[in-house]
Amino acid sequence: MRVPISWLREYVDLPEAATPEDILASLVAVGFEEEDVHRFGVTGPVVVGQVLAFTPEPQSNGKTINWCQVDVGEPEPRGIVCGAHNFVVGDKVVVSLPGAVLPGPFPIAARTTYGHVSDGMIASARELGLGDEHDGILRLASLGLDPAVGTDALALLGLDDVAVEINVTPDRGYAFSLRGVAREYSHSTGAAFRDPALRVPPREGRGFAVSVDDAAPIRGRVGCSVFVTRVVRGIDPSLATPTWMISRLALAGIRSISLVVDITNYVMLELGQPTHGYDLDRLRGGITVRRARPGETLTTLDDQVRALHPEDLLITDDSGPIGLAGVMGGASTEIGSSTTNVLVEAANFDPVSIARSARRHKLPSEASKRFERGVDPLVATAAAARVVELLVDLGGGVADDLGSTLIEASAPVSVSLRDGFVAALIGVDYSAAEVEGTLAEIGATVERVPGGYTVTPPSWRPDLTDAATLAEEVARIVGYERIPSVLPVAPPGRGLSRAQRLRRSLSTALAAGGLTEVLSYPFLSRGTVDAFSPAADAPLPAVALANPLDAAAPLLRPTLLPGLVETARRNLSRGLTDLALFEVGTVVQPEPGARYGSAALPAGGAHPGDTALAALNASIPPQHWHVGALFLGDAITKQPGQPAVPSGIADALAAVSQIAAALGTRITVDRGEHSALHPGRTARLLVGEVEVGVAGELLPALAQELDLPRVVAVVELDLDALIATAPAEVTPHPIVAMPAATQDLSLIIPIETAAGQVLDTVIEGAGPLLEHASLVDDYRGAGVHPGHKSLTFALRFRAPDRTLTQAEATEAKNAAVALAQLRHGAVLRE
Repeated sequence: MRVPISWLREYVDLPEAATPEDILASLVAVGFEEEDVHRFGVTGPVVVGQVLAFTPEPQSNGKTINWCQVDVGEPEPRGIVCGAHNFVVGDKVVVSLPGAVLPGPFPIAARTTYGHVSDGMIASARELGLGDEHDGILRLASLGLDPAVGTDALALLGLDDVAVEINVTPDRGYAFSLRGVAREYSHSTGAAFRDPALRVPPREGRGFAVSVDDAAPIRGRVGCSVFVTRVVRGIDPSLATPTWMISRLALAGIRSISLVVDITNYVMLELGQPTHGYDLDRLRGGITVRRARPGETLTTLDDQVRALHPEDLLITDDSGPIGLAGVMGGASTEIGSSTTNVLVEAANFDPVSIARSARRHKLPSEASKRFERGVDPLVATAAAARVVELLVDLGGGVADDLGSTLIEASAPVSVSLRDGFVAALIGVDYSAAEVEGTLAEIGATVERVPGGYTVTPPSWRPDLTDAATLAEEVARIVGYERIPSVLPVAPPGRGLSRAQRLRRSLSTALAAGGLTEVLSYPFLSRGTVDAFSPAADAPLPAVALANPLDAAAPLLRPTLLPGLVETARRNLSRGLTDLALFEVGTVVQPEPGARYGSAALPAGGAHPGDTALAALNASIPPQHWHVGALFLGDAITKQPGQPAVPSGIADALAAVSQIAAALGTRITVDRGEHSALHPGRTARLLVGEVEVGVAGELLPALAQELDLPRVVAVVELDLDALIATAPAEVTPHPIVAMPAATQDLSLIIPIETAAGQVLDTVIEGAGPLLEHASLVDDYRGAGVHPGHKSLTFALRFRAPDRTLTQAEATEAKNAAVALAQLRHGAVLRE
């Protein structure tokens, strides 16, 4: 919320010497966050000038400039070059003299241009920071001004004003107004507050038909509880918005549009009540507030035709929808340049209805921002009267008796506050006088009852709903400095769970191995899910969101691979060609035929109970922890004397070994199939007989479609399943000082036998002396019978307490050969 200081002074006493920083400090003391200080950025000599004469001079570039003689209140007129043509001799304009600085910053100096020395600049409204329009220079007569030549234009146009900006939290919507901010400044400093809502003389209106027909309220809340209308006739459409209002709106972040629209925006900022003006002559009959009907559309003020949802709350007349309630008006009754008769609306709408409509139609507005957070239902009549007052005073209109007043807002609910509750909750010994005085100061009605108080919050504070929120107000207004700074003692606990410890160890191991951890979005399209399903004819089931952030990606991810691939694409597009990525995260894997999200959400003000919690938990789809990794580019970059080593499935399987080591388990590798992976370079990953994941290289066609290199290696493992099979404690391998004995083993086996199965057999058969075994060669060719292959394994033997002899190592190797012969028909290759 941007607050012009000159405007704030009208409602609360500010010290004459108060700086913007002083005002911000006072507002921070009552719980607001300081954001910024805003100025027009115009300094130096900027005065009112009068055009005495000008000579048009065509230029060789096709442009015509005016060589002007301008009286700025000095003995001699100044010569100024001006490219605008919307003025005549005698017009009074704004002149920036040398030494002035306009927003940008744009310093003004006497300079030679188009063959003349231009001794200043005649400014437009946009160049002064008063708006976005640039239809030529700013003619003061168009603003209804006729000041003396030489008058300080900064003070005349309000360009010397300053605005402070604060961040307003969602629960304090009343502070989206000068009324609310002035009240909060008064709470902070004790300065006298003058409620602008009480300064407006009330106006009655009758005879205009208004009804609310809400047959489908959201969560039992009727969409409209207040609807006030008033009528002003005979407005002069030629009258301009006064400069003081334009400058205040500009500092508050709202551009000037027209007098009527500016007045409605001004009152919204002043009182916090959004108001709307309709061209009365374009209305057809009375107004009905209702929900949208199937197939209805509305052309809003931005000229967009919007398909309406049955939950949308509408303003309608006999012709149909004329506005999206609380969000944006319709084009059919828009205030135009010929509007003379205006129907003023000030209403109160349900925050949930407005929030949903604004998000559904992607139409955030100043009005919806306030309605979403709660608007004082009792300020609508004052806001309507204030708009009428300004339309009469500034627009030359006449207030009409036609209008309506529909108020069905419920009174604020009283809250019980027992003695001692505030002190016990905040930790400060507040006196009874401090508690009563603070609650009365914020506008609440405080009634003493046995054992405490009955507190009725003011109508503008819908956030005060229980004793805790009242206690917060006492702490806030009395002062946060009263609260002692005491560090809480952490409750005793057992630290991380076993699963959490193992996940962290896994992440640490992969990061230490040179991989980079990433976090990807958990939302996917149906096409992406299908492309990464294990079987092309059996797409992975996925949970669809009822209200997705992106309509193109409405599914919760059942696999980590698409997110890793998308992250790789984004990094590759930015020039990172060698990647080793991993992610540890949850995937959502629904049970076939199950329905999720069907449990009704309980009210937030009370504990839902075990039954409701059980129903909510049952409506949440299963979420499992997975770990995935991706490799592309070069695993080892090219170096002098060393060619580059490209990434591939070997890197994915090496990551699997790292994962297994970190968890203290053993993962075996077997041939596998996956619709997104190369059929000859895909591996099933197993713990015992249980399949826990897949590794391989993306199909070249899929990689090409995704703008990736031909070889992209990936792996994904079910981390929950791995942790379930992992030992209770991961035992680190001791560092043994005894020397190792190394031997190679070559076995000829049938070509269809998986190398991983043979490796497991060799490890098992060799016994406890075998420290490490790895496959180093897979040979098929001369010297090996057709239908067979030769696998060579590097074996390392070591004993913890002695130096092994070659005979002992050979004996262990022979035992491995014997078991391989028994299980796989292996033959030792000589």
